[in-house]
Amino acid sequence: MSLLRTWLVLILVVLLVTAFKEKETVWVAIGDSITYLNDHPNETGNRVTKGYLSRVVEEMPNLRYINQGHNGWKSTDIAGKIESLGLVKADVYTVFLGTNDWWGGRPLGTLEDYKNNTGTGSVYGAFRIIINKIRQLNAEAKIVLITPMQRGDFVYLLNPTNNAYGSYKQKNGQWLEQFANAVIDIAKAEKMPVVDLYHEKRLGLKKMVNFKRLKDTATGQYKNYPYPLYTQIPFDPKNDEYPYPPEAINMTYDGLHPSDKGNEIIAAKLVKVFKQAGVGK
Repeated sequence: MSLLRTWLVLILVVLLVTAFKEKETVWVAIGDSITYLNDHPNETGNRVTKGYLSRVVEEMPNLRYINQGHNGWKSTDIAGKIESLGLVKADVYTVFLGTNDWWGGRPLGTLEDYKNNTGTGSVYGAFRIIINKIRQLNAEAKIVLITPMQRGDFVYLLNPTNNAYGSYKQKNGQWLEQFANAVIDIAKAEKMPVVDLYHEKRLGLKKMVNFKRLKDTATGQYKNYPYPLYTQIPFDPKNDEYPYPPEAINMTYDGLHPSDKGNEIIAAKLVKVFKQAGVGK
């Protein structure tokens, strides 16, 4: 009887543990390279040790993320290939897009394009396609939108010929802030939570990098130029040294992609919004 009693106690313990174990919450993170790089630190030259996705699940261990970050993609790319991405049913979705749309000169459109589902010809229209697909997968899912960050002068660590100026001036007659405000507009219209990174003071242009190391045009000697001085100094990707040595890293490690410090801020803001929205409960 004692052996039987022992087995009964063990079975009861297992049942109790199973009953009180927190239900896993599945999170699909839709985004561009900022999201993609969470699982590809080698492509940051290991300058990033932990992305925002990993930091969020450390704070909310019942979350399991699925990384749907696509390197270099625009919201219009995501929308155009929405049926072939392999998106799955989940409890919560984040959409973190817009910076590549701005740099790629995609038409922003208007909120009417979103409301009228006008298609991939505008960013507003593309967001409607993405959100429609999410609701098709799970009408009860929580959806959190994330605005693009401000960006300094981007220079790709592994190929400096891939570079782009920052959000301190227009591209194709559009400001990056307009794209951030579009995300906020959609969130308001849909009564969705939004994480506004663009207007986060800790992620301002002056803090993207500590400096950009460039040649003084008068002497030819390298100097460390902070923002906005570096915007007036030319960079030759074929002949100049990489302008962001490790000591230049601040909120980004290359002018665009978040560093560990930047990812920490993004994760903390997202955790706060998740908890306010009841994610994981």
